[in-house]
Amino acid sequence: MGRVEGKVALVTGGASGIGLAAANLLLDEGAKVVLTDRESALSAPGPESLRERASIRSLDVTREADWIAVTDTVAAELGRIDIVVNCAGVVLLKDIETTALEEWRSLMAVNLDGTFLGCKHAVRVMKDCGGGSIVNMSSVAGIIGSGNLAAYSASKGGVRLLTKSVALHCARRGYNIRCNSVHPSFVETPMLRSMIESARDPKKLENNFAQAAPLGRLAQPEEIARTILFLASDESAFTTGAELVIDGGLTAA
Repeated sequence: MGRVEGKVALVTGGASGIGLAAANLLLDEGAKVVLTDRESALSAPGPESLRERASIRSLDVTREADWIAVTDTVAAELGRIDIVVNCAGVVLLKDIETTALEEWRSLMAVNLDGTFLGCKHAVRVMKDCGGGSIVNMSSVAGIIGSGNLAAYSASKGGVRLLTKSVALHCARRGYNIRCNSVHPSFVETPMLRSMIESARDPKKLENNFAQAAPLGRLAQPEEIARTILFLASDESAFTTGAELVIDGGLTAA
């Protein structure tokens, strides 16, 4: 216990799924957590259950004004930001032929623009506070191709290389800011459940997702959160620009 004791962590997409699991674990390990999501998502049971332990704030990751307001307020009130976890994300189960330009741009705004803004304003605040750790949520779809996830795969591949660029920039400037990406396969989250339920044959798709990993099951959000905790903590002090894959062996095949 206490692996991030006293650190200030800001988590996006914290209303559910991996973001909520990460916020819970960071709290359990001693961090002061600022949980953020869109206003419409913050009344859900997950974030409501953390109101006595965490600060809950509205943040639309696609809006730079929101990022500036939240990061400046947190730094002013708590003195610093040590950890930023960019978990906010959306998915679109469509191939290149069926993806509309508007859908492409909407997804990119959250998954890639949102992560870019998160990194930009994390660096802006952290470099004046002695450094910190940025953890970006990518996916195995950002490493290997997926024919029916055209926009999602492109966005997560962008997150992967953005992470490396941020890591190199901060290291060479001597900011003491690390930046790493996490690459899960299929995780039992509301986002995955929504994608399954929108399919023509939900039962078949769910089984395909579960069997995609050699371990033969979906990952749980808490399993991904443990990797986020490692990257957020000082245990990973010599890890930057890395991509940590948690996929039950999917990319090993």
